[in-house]
Amino acid sequence: MLNHTALTLPKRLLYNIAISTDADIKAPYIQLEDDKRKELYIKGSVEIIEVTQISDDLVSAFGRLIPQLSSSSLPPTEVELKEIISSPSTVLFVAKENSRNGEIVGTLVLVLSRIPTRVRAWIEDVVVDSEYRGNGIGEELNQVALRRAARAGARTVDLTSSPSRKDANRLYSKLGFIKRETNVYRYEFK
Repeated sequence: MLNHTALTLPKRLLYNIAISTDADIKAPYIQLEDDKRKELYIKGSVEIIEVTQISDDLVSAFGRLIPQLSSSSLPPTEVELKEIISSPSTVLFVAKENSRNGEIVGTLVLVLSRIPTRVRAWIEDVVVDSEYRGNGIGEELNQVALRRAARAGARTVDLTSSPSRKDANRLYSKLGFIKRETNVYRYEFK
């Protein structure tokens, strides 16, 4: 059973989910034997894939999706996307809509890092194309990331979400994430 601690955070909501065993995460997946870093989640006409190579479609998809997530952030360049997928601490998942020639309709980044006390897992930059929202794609992306974090040895997974993103916040609660009351500090370089 999952263990949770309920807390709150002003401005941006910080969520946490505790993972006790891989069986706690119910997302079905297929582990591809030829490459242990690849995961494939298939539901209907959408599949969730771990990205291991850059393509023009990927760069184009981020150009379309990131502005839907943040009006103040530029989409990553091809070089930056290569850095993300080549880093051992980040896992980039995309949702592909198979009935539309494999169009990428969502993305999520899972950050995994080893610190002295544990394996930390953090979900970042979850975005589903506005045309596809409300169809379970965000839930599928998160479930695959949670499963991957559990296999990596993480006991908890954190994420933040703006309180204005009501649908996203409802999804995180539905998935078992609990708001945490904590101080999140940011240092900005000038």
